[in-house]
Order: sequence, then C-alpha cells, then structure tokens
Amino acid sequence: MEKYLQAFSNAFMGTVNWTGKSIVFDVPWYSNYFWGLIIISLIVWGMEILFPWRKEQSIFRKDFWLDGFYMFFNFFLFAIAISGFYKVIGLLFNDFGIDKSSLTLLNLSELPNWGQLLVFFLVLDFVQWFTHVLLHTYPVLWKFHQIHHSVKEMGFAAHLRYHWMENIFYKPLKTFGVMILGGFEPGQAFMVHFFAITIGHLNHANIKITWGPLKYLLNNPVMHLYHHAYKLPKGKNGVNYGISLSLWDYIFKTNYIPEDSGKLQLGFEGDEKIPNSFLKQITYGLSKHRP
Repeated sequence: MEKYLQAFSNAFMGTVNWTGKSIVFDVPWYSNYFWGLIIISLIVWGMEILFPWRKEQSIFRKDFWLDGFYMFFNFFLFAIAISGFYKVIGLLFNDFGIDKSSLTLLNLSELPNWGQLLVFFLVLDFVQWFTHVLLHTYPVLWKFHQIHHSVKEMGFAAHLRYHWMENIFYKPLKTFGVMILGGFEPGQAFMVHFFAITIGHLNHANIKITWGPLKYLLNNPVMHLYHHAYKLPKGKNGVNYGISLSLWDYIFKTNYIPEDSGKLQLGFEGDEKIPNSFLKQITYGLSKHRP
C-alpha cells in the first residue's frame, strides 16, 4: 500500500511542479502545453475576429468565458487531480505482469522519427474517433457527452468544453493505443498533441475552412458544425465523428455535409435541461436525471 501511496504522491506533485514550471517558462518551449494552448487559442480566436464565418455572432459569443474556463479545468486542474490515480493503475498492471510491451502489435523502432509520429497519430486519432462513436451510441456515455453538445454558438473554446468523465473514457483507450505501438518514444508525442489541439480549435471556430481536396483527410469547421447540429439525419445518433481526421468518417460512411452556409441550429432535443453553471455541469450525469 505504501508503494501505491508514494507513487500517487509523486505523480501528483510531479504534475503540479511541471505545470508550475510551464507557467514560468522553465520547461522547453516545444513541450510547454500551458502557453502552447494559450498561444494556439489566441491565434485561432484572432482568425475568428478577422474572418468570421457567422458575422452576426459576437466576438464574445454565448458561454465564451465558461468555455474558456473549461480549457484550463480539463487541461490542467483535472489533469493534476487525476494524475496520481493513473500512476497507481499503471503500477497495478505491472504487478500483474502487464507492461507497455505486453500488447505490442506494431514495432515502430525500425521506422524513422517522422514515420513513428505518423503511425502514432493515425492510431491515436482512430482510437479517439471510435471512442467518440461510443459516446453517441450508449446512453450511459451520451449523458456526459451532452455537456459538449450543449454549445449553442460555436467558437474555438467549445473544443474543450466537455465533462471530466470523458477523460475517464478516452484515457484508457488512448493508453491502449500507445501500448500496441512498440519502439515509440512518447517524448516525441508533443508534436502530435499540438497539431491535434490546433485542428480541434479550428474545427470549432467561427471560420470557414474546408481544406479543398484535403477535406477527405482533415476534419474542418464546416464538417464539424454538422456534428453539433440539432437535427440529425433520420436514424442517426451522430455524424462527422472525426477528431483531427475526417478520413474515418468517409471510410465508415458517417460523413454528412448537406450545405455550408453555417446557418444551423446547434444542440440536441432536451438541451434546455442542461444546467448553465460550471459546477452543475461537471456533476451532471452522475445522478439518474437526464433530459
């Protein structure tokens, strides 16, 4: 027990210290998630201001500040709070003889760095796409994902408005995705991480980007807006599930872009019952009540 308590404490304090060092620029710039997130957010917000798609939408759109706080809560505060638990779970797996090489299906050690990063990105993006499908398919998961879909005006910060329980679902599957890749050094992952944040911000931003022919590969704001549409095609739980890539939606026939005006009602049936306050939102779904 003492081993697990020590591991919990070390992981928790390590995350606190790393976050503190990031804030005061005491970590390498290329792995500074704190300021990286802020810089990416300011750039994309600036693009929204200069090139708005929905021109009637305010710069400080509905729930702008709420979504802004979600960015810091989900990315840092909750990450700090949960870090110790993940470390203990990792130790438990090791004690049962399961380590990061136990599930290896692809050995990337022979690939150049760019090849390792590409495979890592593709595997992780598919795992997240599949998890996203599950969030829309099963009611027990959907009730938490409703917080993200309660956005009524789309903007970059809506990217990180999501219930903390989504981290509980995503993290194990993402870890599994990493475990099947042997020979990959996670230290390189910051490049994939920042790319995914940028694409995610752009997908939710009030700007019109389609990427031209690359729309069949990269997700985009037009495509993702329909993911948040109030009215979905008959018989569908959701469409356009892509995180960074649209590729999976085109492969599995979950793509849907009937037009590109941006004039679209967002949300879902019953979304008026979603609470407006942050504290009530992060406890939403933990009781039997649901819209």
